[in-house]
Amino acid sequence: MNFVQEKLAVTATASVLALAAALSCGTAQAQDKTFVMKITTPTIHAVLDQYGKAFGDAVEKDSGGRIKAELYPASQLGTIPRQIEGTQFGAIQCAIIPPEFFVGIDERFEVLAAPGLVTSAAQAEKVAADPQVRKFYLGLGANKGLHGVAVGYAEESEVVSKNAIRHLDDFKGKKIRIFASEFQSKSFGKLGTTPVAMSPGDVVAALQQGALDASIAGVQLLSGLHFFDAAKYITMTNHAAIFYVVEISKKWYDSLPPDLQQIVDRDASDTALNFNARAQEIEDAAVKAWTAGKGEFITLPADEQAAMIKTMVSVGADITKEKPAVADAFQIVSDAAARAK
Repeated sequence: MNFVQEKLAVTATASVLALAAALSCGTAQAQDKTFVMKITTPTIHAVLDQYGKAFGDAVEKDSGGRIKAELYPASQLGTIPRQIEGTQFGAIQCAIIPPEFFVGIDERFEVLAAPGLVTSAAQAEKVAADPQVRKFYLGLGANKGLHGVAVGYAEESEVVSKNAIRHLDDFKGKKIRIFASEFQSKSFGKLGTTPVAMSPGDVVAALQQGALDASIAGVQLLSGLHFFDAAKYITMTNHAAIFYVVEISKKWYDSLPPDLQQIVDRDASDTALNFNARAQEIEDAAVKAWTAGKGEFITLPADEQAAMIKTMVSVGADITKEKPAVADAFQIVSDAAARAK
């Protein structure tokens, strides 16, 4: 080997060693870096935010502190649309929100809100854990900046009102807040109401000011946000279940090392699957809080309750008959509900 060849060989060896050192340093830096995971929910003292706390605690523990979770309940990071946008663009790393609010991203998100889909908490829990439902929901939003990691059941959907709704006819003429869901707008439209989509944080003021007469929600959110200061009556319609989806910012998720990605995926799923007993405790506490706040629970007469559900159930077929993609999604959750009976 002549002098030039020896010099080239030495230079090449030095370059390889430098590259190896750089890669090693980069790996070490990735292992040492702390990633902040801001978790946003629209609720407080309810399943969504309490799940968020449990999920965040699990991720912090299993990552050895390499992921630091920060919980922001009660829409502290903005209205639900702003929370979703923040998650898409990476300013927020995790959003735990009922799926209906993601219809602007993909209208198939709302099929779990179909009235009459489930008739009990036990059935709803099985639907949320169904492998086909999970596979379908976790894939939605992947091309819109979201990475789905979990689906869960929160509570039954009820109606809170300023003036008591004791009979089916009492719904007529009411301005009622709904989730951003065609299933809800058409369902309550059939009862003679005027549905208005609105984020939870704006509803109390709207009720107090007379812009709304009633609102769809669950007792957990209603108690947690002290709705009894504005409207004391909850009519136990039980017309649909309120589920939640856990969406991670894809931009943030892609920045994580593979081992942390696995931790986020696993802990989100495991926490949801094991949260049902805690969810019931939260529900029981919310019921007690509503009564303590001088709120009243109302049950419709049995024949009127049955008539209401019968009217609402037809909405699923009405909406999906002209929307093949939504029809396919609706079939997935309907089949899961049938298996869960």
